[in-house]
Amino acid sequence: MTVKIIVALLLLFMIYNLFKAMMIMLKNEPGQGSMTKFIGRRVMTSAIIILLLVIAVATGIITPNPRPF
Repeated sequence: MTVKIIVALLLLFMIYNLFKAMMIMLKNEPGQGSMTKFIGRRVMTSAIIILLLVIAVATGIITPNPRPF
């Protein structure tokens, strides 16, 4: 259950960074932060999610659905 909560929070963080980058791109103000910082955070978050899921499946914390056949 803890892994699912962590993954859900990481997904929300990833969506937040996506919208933050979109707002910077649309406003185009020179004094504001770089859009690439938020896109980079989004990519790093997705890599952490994939790594967390692989580790959780490998250790048996979560189990994948059985094959249908």
